[in-house]
Amino acid sequence: MLRLVLGFLLGFLILPAALMWWLKNNNVPVAVADPALPFEERIANTFLHKRMDHEVVKVPPIQADEPTLVAGAEIYRDHCAVCHGFHGKPSAVGERMYPTAPPLWEKDPDKDAIGVSDDLPGATWWKVSNGIRLTGMPSFKGVLNETSMWQVSLLLASADKPLPPAAVEMLRGNLPTAGAENDPSAVTKPVKTAPRKTTRAAGGQ
Repeated sequence: MLRLVLGFLLGFLILPAALMWWLKNNNVPVAVADPALPFEERIANTFLHKRMDHEVVKVPPIQADEPTLVAGAEIYRDHCAVCHGFHGKPSAVGERMYPTAPPLWEKDPDKDAIGVSDDLPGATWWKVSNGIRLTGMPSFKGVLNETSMWQVSLLLASADKPLPPAAVEMLRGNLPTAGAENDPSAVTKPVKTAPRKTTRAAGGQ
């Protein structure tokens, strides 16, 4: 019994000491280009989704009507596009982040969906509001009000649907143009790009 207890204690002492030695004497993967640690993404996503499952709002407090989507497009253009890209124009910044910021107007090869359009709007709202640690995804709580965060979340949930022409202009990186609301051709369509692997922001930012 004494040997068992001693072995147990030594195991608890040796393993942390060995880990500390490895961290001190090896190149720990902390650069963007470094390979991921074993199970890093799975562990991070598990904790993220466990938290979101408890806090996500199932029913949005506003409707995804035209004014909401146009307002959401303006918010997206001003706050989100730098990392997540415009419609048809992926972000060079987002591609160089770790995890990469998903291009929200392209088809996700892992899910066959445009951006996060297959997620609940409330899940996207949670990420916009709270941010995700160690991913580059900031918290917009205190930057945007509740209505604005819902507007952009409902916009992203509608990324696989036709959008108001004024919204489309902003999502292309343009200012709304006179008469755009009467242009029937200005609707969003899935961007035809070669599938590429994107790392979901410890949930998929």
